[in-house]
Amino acid sequence: MPETSNPQTSNPERGVRDLVSAVATIEGEGFEVRRAFPTPRVEAPDPFLLLDHVGPREMAPGEARGAPDHPHRGFETVTYVLSGETEHEDSVGNRGILGAGDVQWMTAGAGVVHSEMPSERIRREGGLVHFLQLWVNLPAADKMAPPRYQEVSAGAIPVVAIASGISARVIAGTVAGATGPVETHSPFQYVHLSVAGAAPPVRLPVPADHEVFTYVMTGEVSVGSDAHVAPAGTLVRFSPAEAGAAETSLREVVIAGGTDDGDAIVVSGRPLREPVARYGPFVMNTRQQLVEAVEDFRAGRMGRIPR
Repeated sequence: MPETSNPQTSNPERGVRDLVSAVATIEGEGFEVRRAFPTPRVEAPDPFLLLDHVGPREMAPGEARGAPDHPHRGFETVTYVLSGETEHEDSVGNRGILGAGDVQWMTAGAGVVHSEMPSERIRREGGLVHFLQLWVNLPAADKMAPPRYQEVSAGAIPVVAIASGISARVIAGTVAGATGPVETHSPFQYVHLSVAGAAPPVRLPVPADHEVFTYVMTGEVSVGSDAHVAPAGTLVRFSPAEAGAAETSLREVVIAGGTDDGDAIVVSGRPLREPVARYGPFVMNTRQQLVEAVEDFRAGRMGRIPR
């Protein structure tokens, strides 16, 4: 991934297409999420499939809910915990707890059954819960790969100051000489920006052939040279990827501070431009592959969580 530029660079700006508020919906055992996409107003931009935002919310003892045993095939889930603890376990024997700042990048591949729940401590004592989950499509050639987990602790994610009042946690890709620890199946960048109120603009270079979006988790940021104000819960869509653009061709996303401190992610990826067949927790390329996924799950061929 290209490195972050300074405010004086001359790459063309990636224009702001629109700002869209996330939509409240219910998932799992009955917990509320803010869904940035897909929604009736916003289709998921290739290669992305879904972005959900949970919290920040202070949970009372016994109130926290999660997503018990469920399958996935054909894509990846990226869970980024901002506050609280999430406990996971799956049908291939993985289990653990993600804490504040940790990332789990799960490649479901050929199929896995897993559970995502608040930790036993959060369920018993309550506490602040805040996390994001992004779904990323897999190329057709990788959809039936063996399941794989990349669990990255908060301390392993580099943090770099990229402008006065703006720092970046680099989860995937490269920004200002810092490279995120996550390995991806296709060119990808995932960066968490912490932006002080009234911070001057920074210009983040993104390949012209990538789709790119920003989502604001807390506070407020300003986007684009026209300084569009984006409060928490806002998805910012930029101009579409340019098909056929050279890999070295860059367009810049402009981010600055708002009236309050803010936190936002900037995520980009090269579109797969492949057919998408989608049914609940399965994302394949054809309807027949979906039928096979459902049959495999019902027959237990994706396994069960050992307890």
